[in-house]
Amino acid sequence: MDPVAIDLVDFLNASPTAFHAVDEAKKRLRSAGYAQLSERDDWKLEAGKKYYFTRNHSTIVAFAIGKKYVAGNGIFIVGAHTDSPCLKLKPVTKVTKGGYLEVGVQPYGGGLWHTWFDRDLTIAGRVILRKKKDGSESYSHQLIRIEEPIMRIPTLAIHLDREVNDGFKINKQTHLAPVLATLVKAELDKLTTENGSTGTGSGDGKKIDGKTKTNEKHHSLLLQLISAQLGCEPDDICDFELQACDTQKSIVAGALKEFIFSGRLDNLCMSFCSLKALIDSTSSESNLQEEIGIRMVALFDHEEVGSDSAQGAGSPVTLDALSRITSSFSSDTKLLPKAIQNSYLVSADMAHALHPNYMDRHEENHQPKLHGGLVIKHNANQRYATNAVTAFLFREIATKHNLPVQDFVIRSDMMCGSTIGPILASGVGIRTVDVGAPQLSMHSIREMCAVDDVKHSYEHFKAFFQEFSHLDAKLVVDV
Repeated sequence: MDPVAIDLVDFLNASPTAFHAVDEAKKRLRSAGYAQLSERDDWKLEAGKKYYFTRNHSTIVAFAIGKKYVAGNGIFIVGAHTDSPCLKLKPVTKVTKGGYLEVGVQPYGGGLWHTWFDRDLTIAGRVILRKKKDGSESYSHQLIRIEEPIMRIPTLAIHLDREVNDGFKINKQTHLAPVLATLVKAELDKLTTENGSTGTGSGDGKKIDGKTKTNEKHHSLLLQLISAQLGCEPDDICDFELQACDTQKSIVAGALKEFIFSGRLDNLCMSFCSLKALIDSTSSESNLQEEIGIRMVALFDHEEVGSDSAQGAGSPVTLDALSRITSSFSSDTKLLPKAIQNSYLVSADMAHALHPNYMDRHEENHQPKLHGGLVIKHNANQRYATNAVTAFLFREIATKHNLPVQDFVIRSDMMCGSTIGPILASGVGIRTVDVGAPQLSMHSIREMCAVDDVKHSYEHFKAFFQEFSHLDAKLVVDV
């Protein structure tokens, strides 16, 4: 079995949320010798060294500086995103209806919400904790993931909705709240716990103190589950950003073991492939010996909702990174625009593979296939940032390494999605190509792609990092 695909499955299983994906990326970068920077500090960078920084712990930027880099040279970036459509917990999650304890959630992004019904769900994300020591208080951000299923969104029986198979219509406010417990059982357990005979079980087998104060915004049972997982008291929880997650693991599957079945392939697959390509293309000092530019991966949060946040692709994070890197090697402010024009971005976001049961949804001449390699995305109205120059450069790398590559244009009578590509191309002024590995079931709770395309994507990105500066020097435009 392909080791890159197995590594991707491990990455996916470690990354139920954007926070966890960034945490897993940090671990891999540290193991590969990348040093962490803080945007709050001054940067002292050196040619031949490797660095990374995070913003909000949901966006991460990593880069390796070529030994022959000088200020004004290009920065060669693969950009992807860490977020996926999901159900996020509301600020007030406490919902009690018809004798059930439910959890208030709100849809994030454009998910296929019908796929979230009848799944074994849990929660994951980050919690802000209060810690007391020697009479003083401090606050920390801590990641959490409860492994076992704790809630579910049940469908309505067909006997109560005979027309459901003619069209499953969802009210996002009233139909998507997961069931956490029944009120009678929760109250019974609470009384039993208060009488001292037993405790509510947690994921790690610890007992939870039922006498702690209840936050009126959330069911005490939910807070007890969280605090047991973190080893704290419910009153120590100041706030949280949590989301519902499927508990089913990502796997290599199919009769011929040719597919990956998983949630969040859009877009953790591209995040993983670009990150692994960067790490492997900079694994030794000799890899950067002849490099005149900078190799970078930028994994952003909030792409699924438009990228307009402090840590999204619409923020100054990319321009800030380019500016700080350039100014670390020269105080000449005129070199930043030069560096931008010498730079190049691969916007990597999963693509729509041809669906055998919906052949008419693809244009006849643009039907990306599984196993067919990365898809170059085109759109005359600039929903994708690809042009002839940027497409040629990326395709030429594929040709040199005998890698398959495909083209995609949306049908002219259908609406086109978009990516971080146009946002960064217009906001920073950087040359950009939009690409992605083909997949099926995009935005479902359970997606699928091909093992071969994971390998193709990784190899294509790795070749891009290794060779782009030499290839770009041979192309003459705007002269």
